[in-house]
Amino acid sequence: MIYPNAQSMRLGVVMRKAPGVTRWAKWSWKAIAVLPGAAEADWKLLRSDGEAAEYHAATKDLWLYVSDTEAYAHEFGTQSPSVYIVLRPTKGSSDGQLDVVHVTVSPYEAQDYCDSGEEIVEKVAMPPAVYAWVRDFIEAYHVEEPFVKRRRNKQRVDRKDDGIGDRRISQATDVYRAPVSHPREAAE
Repeated sequence: MIYPNAQSMRLGVVMRKAPGVTRWAKWSWKAIAVLPGAAEADWKLLRSDGEAAEYHAATKDLWLYVSDTEAYAHEFGTQSPSVYIVLRPTKGSSDGQLDVVHVTVSPYEAQDYCDSGEEIVEKVAMPPAVYAWVRDFIEAYHVEEPFVKRRRNKQRVDRKDDGIGDRRISQATDVYRAPVSHPREAAE
């Protein structure tokens, strides 16, 4: 798909598999880095150290959109700008392996994935090459929008009380009338 004024970069995602720290999770998976301009990969072993191993799990496109420059600028205002990696448990995996679903530098988009509860979102440090690319994109397309305070309508709607309640709901009588007691309760 081609979007006007949008840019993309291929990012390889590095996942680390290590022994779990509890008896309920035999293995622990964590996104630890991204590789700018990486070639296609499907769980290519990069390094192993005893039981721990690092894999180039997948390569995904990181897209930057003009409409999201505010989010990118917000991310640059943090202490350490990051790339967010969206992960989902692999179906049928016995060791808790995770599939790489998406990569983004928008904290707003990452929050949307967190809200669903179906994905795991991890952040890794933004490499210098990605930092420079995103910074150039922000400088080229971001337009700071001034804050405009909303003005209230001066019309007073709380002074009129004609006793009919909500006009959209048809009612035969006054909705503010006193309730009528049940005949049995009145006799007692």
